Amino acid sequence: MIWLIVLAVLLLLACWPFLSEARKPPLTADIRGTGTWAALSQGRTWYRWTGPSRGPVVVAIHGLTTPSPVFDDLAGHLAQSGYRVLCYDLYGRGLSDAVAGTQDGAFFLRQLDDLLRDQDVTGPVTLVGYSMGGTIATLFAARNAARVERIVLLASAGMGLNLTPFWRFARDTPVIGDWLARGFGAGDLRQVAATGTAIGRVQHDQLMRRGYLPAVLSSLRGALSAQMQDAHRAVAAAEIPVLAIWGGMDSTIPTAAMGQLAQWNRKVVHEVVPDATHALPWQHADVVAELMRDWMDGQAVASSETAAGTKSGDPTQV
Repeated sequence: MIWLIVLAVLLLLACWPFLSEARKPPLTADIRGTGTWAALSQGRTWYRWTGPSRGPVVVAIHGLTTPSPVFDDLAGHLAQSGYRVLCYDLYGRGLSDAVAGTQDGAFFLRQLDDLLRDQDVTGPVTLVGYSMGGTIATLFAARNAARVERIVLLASAGMGLNLTPFWRFARDTPVIGDWLARGFGAGDLRQVAATGTAIGRVQHDQLMRRGYLPAVLSSLRGALSAQMQDAHRAVAAAEIPVLAIWGGMDSTIPTAAMGQLAQWNRKVVHEVVPDATHALPWQHADVVAELMRDWMDGQAVASSETAAGTKSGDPTQV
């Protein structure tokens, strides 16, 4: 009899995280005040446009744990400068569907490609990738050079990532890692949430959302485990301009990653915001926007001068 009780307890413990995940509510539309869904090939994707209807297009790709509201302030600043900004939630985050499948590079590239086609975005765009979004932006540009005008990397992953011992173990340990992520992942992420802020509320909302924790774990094992050297070198070979902005106090993506990226693509322009942590795009949105505007305006002037020189028959233009 005792062994039956013990067996029942063990089965309950084994099933508890998965039952707990299944009991979480599905996504709801009350987290976000603006935006809508696009029905894409893998599932619904929540997106919104900010800025003038005919401005140059900027596509912003968020990171591993915090959905698209992380760009709200930055999108507002860029919109004031005439840019048209498209923000969207990666699958399993925000209000986008939790989609089955390994969340590797191909998984996220399909979502981005689907969304751009759904929104009839055909011309070259500026891709802004934050943290894991930086790996997605770089992979997309490496494979679709003609569709990308420039890339802005904000505390980008792909050159090094400091995980907590909990998530490192969960990532590297099959089965048990899945059990731990579903059962205790929310508690670990809650400790680093920006409590008391608008972004903090979004982060806390995520923890109660069905499919979120499995998505985080799948991305750690997929997109964030990919070797990015070839992609960055392909971007360099395609001569796609890249601006990389780093947080001087970022413990998640340390500034040592800057040296690694410089080895792979020596043409990258690097900027450091000295007092910024990994919350770079939303705690320092004004500084990031100014750095982006100055760099993009400089790129536009250089392109115009090159075009004018070529048109006038400047012998130095080839």
